[in-house]
Amino acid sequence: MRLMVTGGAGFIGSNFIRLVLRETDYSVVNFDALTYAGNLENLADVSNNPRYRLIRASITDAKEVNSCVESGIDVIINFAAETHVDRSILDSRSFVETNVLGTQVLLDAARQHRVPVYLQISTDEVYGSLEIGSFTEESPLAPNSPYSSSKAGADLLVQAYHRTYGLDARITRCSNNYGPYQFPEKFIPLMILNALEGKPLPVYGDGLNVRDWIHVEDHCRALLQVLDHGKAGSVYNIGGGHEEPNIEVVHKILDILGRGTDLIQYVKDRPGHDRRYSVDSTKIHKELGWSPTVDFTEGLRETVNWYRTHQDWVSRVRSGSYLEYYQEMYDQRDQTLQNL
Repeated sequence: MRLMVTGGAGFIGSNFIRLVLRETDYSVVNFDALTYAGNLENLADVSNNPRYRLIRASITDAKEVNSCVESGIDVIINFAAETHVDRSILDSRSFVETNVLGTQVLLDAARQHRVPVYLQISTDEVYGSLEIGSFTEESPLAPNSPYSSSKAGADLLVQAYHRTYGLDARITRCSNNYGPYQFPEKFIPLMILNALEGKPLPVYGDGLNVRDWIHVEDHCRALLQVLDHGKAGSVYNIGGGHEEPNIEVVHKILDILGRGTDLIQYVKDRPGHDRRYSVDSTKIHKELGWSPTVDFTEGLRETVNWYRTHQDWVSRVRSGSYLEYYQEMYDQRDQTLQNL
């Protein structure tokens, strides 16, 4: 089976590709625009795998998308997205373009070329916030940020293409991921790296916003189950089963690193900050037999150690030097093609 994985050089996408190549016989086309959050270093260990191919292009580019899909794709798995909530508050345009219009381009290509399965990677943030209980797949969408609104819009398009055109489209909505290769601006890596450097750890508001944390490998294994055994038109919540206030996660990171709480710095809360996320994963457990296996405390310790031992990766990501490398590499390729 041949997979088109969009956004495969990002955090979750790269972990998924690595899992697929390691544990299945599927081949992968990584379709990625290689913007600031996409890093080919995340996939350096599989770059020469004969079942792996990279195409540098945006999912908003219909010509490039169709060229890839018509070459023979069995599944489109859409990880490609603008994801950082704070960035969406500052400027939502790129979120609408990538997350909504890009999804529409992929769906049209899947329909036109009769791709057997389309899998949309969404987020629990489309449900909004709740004080008690957990969201199920039947809960109404009530997003509160430009980011989550753009993801909700994409989800509705996916469902519409299933109902209107009969496309075998599936949606997953996962809780907060953590693990190796996550971009340093995200909450857990930011806290780890600032603590390592003795810098202040900025915590929004009172620090009591609650998130359900899942290790990225648990998420990726759930996606394989949905890909192989999920039902057309279905939505699957994927939760880690470990809810924790942000401030408690910070305390755990400081304990692992042997740092004091004096580094914690409470800052003004961001606009529209959801208080609590929680999803009910009963459906995927009962229908597909998936449950998370990585203990949060152990997974967090392993993640801290990963960032501590990958400082060169962190330095290149922060400096943006890896983006310059991509441009030089593709300029050389284009020059070679012109000389043929």
